[in-house]
Amino acid sequence: MNKLRPFSILVYVLANAIGVLALVLPFVAPALQTSQTQGAPLFLALMIALCFIALLLEAQGGAATAKFMALLGVLVAINSVLRFIEVAIPGPGGFSPIFFLIILAGYIYGAQFGFLMGALTLLISALTTGGIGPWLPAQMLTASWVGLSAGTVRTLTSRLNLSERCEISILAVLGAVWGFLYGIIINLWFWPFAVGPAAQSMEPHASIWPLIQRYMAYYLATSLIWDLARALGNTIMMAAFGRPTLRALRRFRHRFAFTYTVTPEPEDTVTQRL
Repeated sequence: MNKLRPFSILVYVLANAIGVLALVLPFVAPALQTSQTQGAPLFLALMIALCFIALLLEAQGGAATAKFMALLGVLVAINSVLRFIEVAIPGPGGFSPIFFLIILAGYIYGAQFGFLMGALTLLISALTTGGIGPWLPAQMLTASWVGLSAGTVRTLTSRLNLSERCEISILAVLGAVWGFLYGIIINLWFWPFAVGPAAQSMEPHASIWPLIQRYMAYYLATSLIWDLARALGNTIMMAAFGRPTLRALRRFRHRFAFTYTVTPEPEDTVTQRL
């Protein structure tokens, strides 16, 4: 992706800040806990607007513009089809094949690419599967963080000249971690408003530690097994299909001659891996 200007960086920072604020606001402002759908349309509109602003800013990169847009569109389309299949033929628990490609795309093409890949995958797939609802903004935000984190991992490991086996191992661990984190974060959009056992419900005037205890009790009782299937699925997919997919994405990167925000690999290293 093209080198980000300060205003472009601000757009990504703003998108993340709005998302974090929307998730934590009910905890710091209990009076706003009137409905789980309150504010969701505005949140969704802001997320979509910021994603398209980010796309427009990335499109100012000159010769790489068409290639970037085309590749992002193709990968989002592939992931949307995978999610359509997942909806038609549900897998076990919270397993979904879409995180596999979000992680690899973010790792190869950078944090900004991964952010857009995650957010747009959830948006487009929601349009095709009828999955539009008050949960969609939180899903877009969390999926964008999956891709963003993969790009951050690439930044941290770019100077280590890791073997493919090490890369896949790291990405498999990342997929497993996000299998649980995705569920933990997604629950936050509705947990403050959910009705359940007192020990698992939100207490508006409780301090932070009791709130964490209540939420963890809720998570362990309702979501842990569901998210375990997602974590295992991400790990298995990465182990089974990670290496050939990584090579294909890396080949496209080398061929398209993208400009990255992470440190690129030496050409001879890439050639040896291919």
